[in-house]
Amino acid sequence: MKKIFLPSFVLLIPSLFSAVEILDRVAVIVDDGVIMESQINNDFEEMTARYDQQNIPKPPKEELLEQVAERLIIEELQLQMADRAGVRISDSELNQTMIRVAANNKMELQEFITSLENEGTKYEDLREQIRKEMIIQRIQRGRVQSEIDITAKEFEAFLATDESLVELEPELLVNQILVKTQNDAISALKRVSDGENFSELAKEISLSGNASTGGVMPWRKAADMPQLFADAINRKDIGFVTEPLESGAGLHILKLQDKRGTFVRYEDQWLSRHILLMPSAIRTEEETEAELNAIRQRVVDGESFELLAEEFSEDPGSAKLGGVLDWLGKGVLAPEFEETMIDSEIGVLSNVFQTQFGFHFLEVMETRNHDQTAELIEDQAYQVLYSRKYDEALENSLRSMRAEAFVEFKDLD
Repeated sequence: MKKIFLPSFVLLIPSLFSAVEILDRVAVIVDDGVIMESQINNDFEEMTARYDQQNIPKPPKEELLEQVAERLIIEELQLQMADRAGVRISDSELNQTMIRVAANNKMELQEFITSLENEGTKYEDLREQIRKEMIIQRIQRGRVQSEIDITAKEFEAFLATDESLVELEPELLVNQILVKTQNDAISALKRVSDGENFSELAKEISLSGNASTGGVMPWRKAADMPQLFADAINRKDIGFVTEPLESGAGLHILKLQDKRGTFVRYEDQWLSRHILLMPSAIRTEEETEAELNAIRQRVVDGESFELLAEEFSEDPGSAKLGGVLDWLGKGVLAPEFEETMIDSEIGVLSNVFQTQFGFHFLEVMETRNHDQTAELIEDQAYQVLYSRKYDEALENSLRSMRAEAFVEFKDLD
């Protein structure tokens, strides 16, 4: 029989719908709600079964029952908080989640439902359990996120000291030229800036042992380089050439030739500016297009694009910047805008065109192939730091919630 994989939040928390035939009684009063004896017994059996399946020694029964009861108390408190806050999961949102759960099991929804029933699990019970867990996740995010603050100083310190981040850093391919005097270094830098090939120059003048190979150093992460080199070359773009770096051996000039690694990524980007006019109740599409064509002609006749954008453009984000947009890659802008931008030559005005926002004309100012490696690593580092802080804040929040709650255990003996 094919094994069903459920979302992590369902696997981590024992289900509440195992079929157990018992006479139900209130086991715990929790603020405005209750936990039934059947819930505790069902969860206890689920947890015991998992210990047996994984062949792990079980804690004593009383300890395990206490763990189950505490988990259910925390769950009940969160559900009560969600109810007071009006947190709801709509049927349509839940339906989409169930479709994704089925897809994660490589099944269509109906096939997934049939498979569950064959294993003795009711689809309706699983659906409601997942709805409950989605509600809890939402109230947790709302309660905890506002308590997490990551300062710039803290983030920089984390990047500099966390050992796990070393794995994110790319390997670098670096060439070096080693010379003896400052004059030699200045002369070498000038020849490089004048366009001479760095590797050929290294073969000619470098005093390093790898001069014959063009000064090529082995692929290494910055953390594995001498500190002098790492500080100068790390997080730089390919093609970057350092100033002379002085060591006991002489003066080193480094050039970053290439990078490789999981987070090494490059993106074609465009820097462009535009003017936007939007049709309105008092200006038809035809009138809007005609007015924008008149503005475009004024640019063609020599008037300032920047000043006309500030005066006429109805894009609030870029108008005050003279119509200039940020550096942008593909998949960000409206399809018609992106297509026009990509097809435009640098410094040439496009024709007037229409998108869902209105009528535009644009000018591409520059293009580049942007190295996104540092940005991606920083994003990943932020997620790691945020996750650690989130887990800590959530634990503190749950402890506080439990300490402040009214909880009464009933004597069921």
